[in-house]
Amino acid sequence: MAIIQLSDDIRGSLEEIRIREGRPLEIIYRSQYGFVTSHGKVSLNPQEAIHPTREDCAKLLDVLTNHSVYSYEEELRRGYITIAGGHRVGLAGRTVLEQGRVKHIRNISSFNIRIAREVLDCGKKVLPALADLDSRTVHHTLVISPPQKGKTTLIRDLTRLISYGFWGGNMDMRGLKVGVVDERSELAACVSGVPTFDLGPRTDVLDGCPKAEGMMMMIRAMSPEVIVVDEIGREEDATAIHEALHAGIRIIASAHGHDLDDIRQRPVMQHLIASEVFARYVILHNAGGTPAVHEVYDSRGNRVRW
Repeated sequence: MAIIQLSDDIRGSLEEIRIREGRPLEIIYRSQYGFVTSHGKVSLNPQEAIHPTREDCAKLLDVLTNHSVYSYEEELRRGYITIAGGHRVGLAGRTVLEQGRVKHIRNISSFNIRIAREVLDCGKKVLPALADLDSRTVHHTLVISPPQKGKTTLIRDLTRLISYGFWGGNMDMRGLKVGVVDERSELAACVSGVPTFDLGPRTDVLDGCPKAEGMMMMIRAMSPEVIVVDEIGREEDATAIHEALHAGIRIIASAHGHDLDDIRQRPVMQHLIASEVFARYVILHNAGGTPAVHEVYDSRGNRVRW
């Protein structure tokens, strides 16, 4: 396959592989875009690229679903499949509706393979700004960035650092018990319930569990000191976060957006911001596929220096 023929340098920096039936095979690497030729070269000319066929797409879907499309009905309804390693494959095609809601996707003709990677210590620089020294724990923190800018990568590493107690600097604080609710199986990349990414020695994972329900399960059953969730935004997420706060549990979460003003436009997020739930807001930009912290703010919008 042409992807395998790509140079080691490009394959090692892949961020997305976009496969579209009858259209050029596209990749994103180090935040650059290119089309893949039949000889494993990258071209800016789409006419030189491989054009996957319907048969290619059918074979890919068969592999992604372990030769049983019907057993992945829920994933197909949501529009993505998470595969071993925490890689998420987005899907597009003909939707089948039931009572106005998406029941299934068929005639799938577009695949977006998003490559998940551990970037160890990417959270090391910012963690001191998130530490609550008075309470010897971490501040309630929301990480904000557009898609594919490193939110998941950063909170995965923050989980690891906090669980180990790698706070940095001269901070003499122990590691904390962390509960991860991994709805999309991207944070931990569990296989048979066991994380394949290093999330630290004091971390428990609920894999494939809806965020709101999972947070409540963690509160009731696992006595976490910190709960980590990815991509919040629903009303039920906010309710569960408030329950965690009342239980004395710290929250690390992420949300899609460019900045604080952007996420304030969403009613649920606006309520969380107005009620000063989060003591720290981390705004990311992307530096060649690696999450980079642009700014950190406190609950009142003041910039935090560290």
